[in-house]
Amino acid sequence: MEHSTSLIATIAVAFGVALILGFAAERLKVPALVGYLAAGILIGPATPGFVADADTASQLSEIGVMLLMFGVGLHFSLDDLLAVKRIALPGAIVQLGLATLLGMAMASWWGWSLGAALIFGLSLSVASTVVLVKALESRGVLETMNGRIAVGWLVVEDLATVLVLVLLPPLAEVLGGSTAPAADAGPLWRTIGKTLLEISVFIAIMWIAGRRALPWLLWQIARTGSRELFTLAVIAAAISIAYGAAALFNVSFALGAFFAGMVMRESEFSHRAAAESLPLRDAFAVLFFVAVGMLFDPAVLVEKPWHVLGVIAIIIVGKSIAAMGLVLAFRYPLNTSLTVAASLAQIGEFSFILAGLGMSLGLLPAEGQSLVLAGALISIALNPVIFAAISPATAWILRHSAMARRLEHRPDPFAELPLSTERRYLKGQVVVVGYGRVGRRIAEALRARGIPYVVAERDRERVEWLRKHDVVAVSGDAADPAVLIQAHIADAAMLVIAAPDPVNVRKMAETARTLNPRIEMVLRTHSDHEAQLLRREDIGAVFFGEEELAKGMMSHVLQRFAPAASPRPQDQGARADIH
Repeated sequence: MEHSTSLIATIAVAFGVALILGFAAERLKVPALVGYLAAGILIGPATPGFVADADTASQLSEIGVMLLMFGVGLHFSLDDLLAVKRIALPGAIVQLGLATLLGMAMASWWGWSLGAALIFGLSLSVASTVVLVKALESRGVLETMNGRIAVGWLVVEDLATVLVLVLLPPLAEVLGGSTAPAADAGPLWRTIGKTLLEISVFIAIMWIAGRRALPWLLWQIARTGSRELFTLAVIAAAISIAYGAAALFNVSFALGAFFAGMVMRESEFSHRAAAESLPLRDAFAVLFFVAVGMLFDPAVLVEKPWHVLGVIAIIIVGKSIAAMGLVLAFRYPLNTSLTVAASLAQIGEFSFILAGLGMSLGLLPAEGQSLVLAGALISIALNPVIFAAISPATAWILRHSAMARRLEHRPDPFAELPLSTERRYLKGQVVVVGYGRVGRRIAEALRARGIPYVVAERDRERVEWLRKHDVVAVSGDAADPAVLIQAHIADAAMLVIAAPDPVNVRKMAETARTLNPRIEMVLRTHSDHEAQLLRREDIGAVFFGEEELAKGMMSHVLQRFAPAASPRPQDQGARADIH
């Protein structure tokens, strides 16, 4: 193949093989990511046949890293993280530390250096946000309490890993890296201080100037009405900022792109930016995973089978047990602990980035990168099976373990109303299920009019926050009769189900009707079909979001074109006489 066409050949073959193997993976109920990595192995130097240009694939993968990190920053919500900070922040940090120590211990047993062991342990400790979000979405639990905790946990991991990516280059020489130090390199503390200063300046510029400049730029582009210009602006901002950060501030491409996404999230066009850039981000993400697969040597599966098994044991067993124990220690239910454990039982994109950086710094041997890739391939392939086992595993454990049953039903201080709760909140009150965007507005309106209400909310940390702000609230799933009993539904005047939970709405309503036959109910639903069924059963007043939006817009339109006042018959006669 001529050099002039190596780029075209690499992209064409990479996309073609990735499409075939990604499709095959999805048909086998395995994430397509496994197919992309396998495509890289197939066109890499370790297998016979066509070999893609490694240098070209490497540069394409750098763009993939930029766009992947840009996407992470674009979807990073500080509010989402703060909602579960009590468990996600300490849990993720402790779990990262334990998993890293496990990886370091095993690598040291193999005779690796300290730096290699550290990079190896860190690579095994970081789960893939991409794999997790897809797994939660496919099971419809992304917006549940368990889903929010798992995602928040991984966001903390991502942020910690970004910090590691920043600190590794200046620490490489101390850790035994083979990269030659710069001629003018000073003491280590000065190098680290300079690096942190450069990063701080970059973050300050992005946070102060970028928060104003990027939204203004997107607004100006959006005014042209050109979709392709808007998409170009988003991609140009992501890649240009990442490159500028590396060239001017010695900040990694990954960190520069991450902050570009975070700053762009501040714009009112953030959702459109995410939607318009998604196809290109997905395409280059495929090239990134293919390029990573090209680095994998399948021979490690034959030559080092026990090493591979050790890696899998740390990823699937070690990390999961650590996470499960931490979640239970924070007094969360067994099902929540198993969901978080399954979420962390895999590694992905950040592990590849860490391993690649370790290789470039001369810290991690080629064998280490192959072991990380083997661990990723196998753990991602097994992850759907692990998620599918959560429900039967929960039922089996509760059936056979008295300790598990005690843990599942242990006293929760937020699952019961305080004894000091005023009488007016216990009789004739409104019970509001869910304190999200809809429930919060309803509660604020009730408070403004002096109407007593009790909030039933699944998120314990949100309940804790509500109680600190003198709101009467109880923690738990309102589909469980015990939660509505704690909210004193038997003496309540009204039940308002504002939670986005289409599965359990009817169960909540039936429980409320059983405990209080005279109660009035207001229900929120997410589909026209469900709204019609609930209205047919005459359970209560049913509100469907799109229907209410249409009514409000229709009312505004009709009011705009309605005559100021209908003319009286005698006025019409008078007008006729005049004419």
